[in-house]
Amino acid sequence: ASGTGAMESTIANLFSSGDKVLVVRGGKFGERWSDIGRSFGLKIIPIDVEWGKVVDPEQIEEKLKEEKNIKAVFTQLVETSTAVVYDIKGISKVVRKTPAILVVDAISGLGAHPLLTDEWGIDVVVAGSQKALMLPPGLSFISLSEKAWEFTKTSTLPKYYWDFNKAKASLEKGQTPYTPAVSLICALREALRLIEDEKIETVIERHRKLAEATRKAAVAIGLEVFGDPPSNVVTAISLPEGIGDKELRRKLKDDYGVVIAGGQGKLSGKIVRIAHLGWMDKLDIIGVISALEMSLLELGYDLELGRGVKAAEQVLINDKL
Repeated sequence: ASGTGAMESTIANLFSSGDKVLVVRGGKFGERWSDIGRSFGLKIIPIDVEWGKVVDPEQIEEKLKEEKNIKAVFTQLVETSTAVVYDIKGISKVVRKTPAILVVDAISGLGAHPLLTDEWGIDVVVAGSQKALMLPPGLSFISLSEKAWEFTKTSTLPKYYWDFNKAKASLEKGQTPYTPAVSLICALREALRLIEDEKIETVIERHRKLAEATRKAAVAIGLEVFGDPPSNVVTAISLPEGIGDKELRRKLKDDYGVVIAGGQGKLSGKIVRIAHLGWMDKLDIIGVISALEMSLLELGYDLELGRGVKAAEQVLINDKL
């Protein structure tokens, strides 16, 4: 299943219609938690955050005091649509004081940012294969704390394929309840071997450095980085006046073989997003920045060729990425 399938299965297995849950909505994927929950009859209590900003754990603490009988708090590790990273450690400290569980969408952030599930007391982590794990989409991963597992015993929402109890019973026998994506599981073993060889701390630092180089390059050619605090996963850049989202992305793809993403939802046409996660190194980023400079210049944006590349190189030089 994709990451969205894992999000839906989490809701279907842990909750019942009418349950009240708190959802941090600071981008397209925060809204997705809200949409899925509402489709299953959950009562959504939103904490709406300006897109490009992050929730303050104190906001969650205040809302938990204000609203009674909250069953869970839903948030992201990285809100991919706005390129920001949330303070999951701080949020977890707040949620652990209550009977609620913390559910974290770490689909893009796992492997690119620290996420100490047990140490921080995170009850549910949802992840996918297609981001920092370097695989095609099709596998998803969910971890549950003992506290979260207790929620499965009282859930009354319908599920068949997504049933965690069936999955757990099969896994205890070394099996899966239904046909697994065998080829992706074999690929996952190789991806995890690569991560183990590099060491997860080094993997996270590599992502941090590539992100820093991308941001420094953008600023060096006069572009504005969107989103604060920025993530290690993806850099969002506000489009300068006179440069269209579609024409820039089309030129990058057609002329230089570089594919970047546009904005989603209310940010469509306002930003572009450059990913730097998974199997990427410093030359990948240098190539993207060079192509970005040339494309912008050809579209009429005033810049000095090489300034962005130089800024990225100054971050990356002497690093064994």
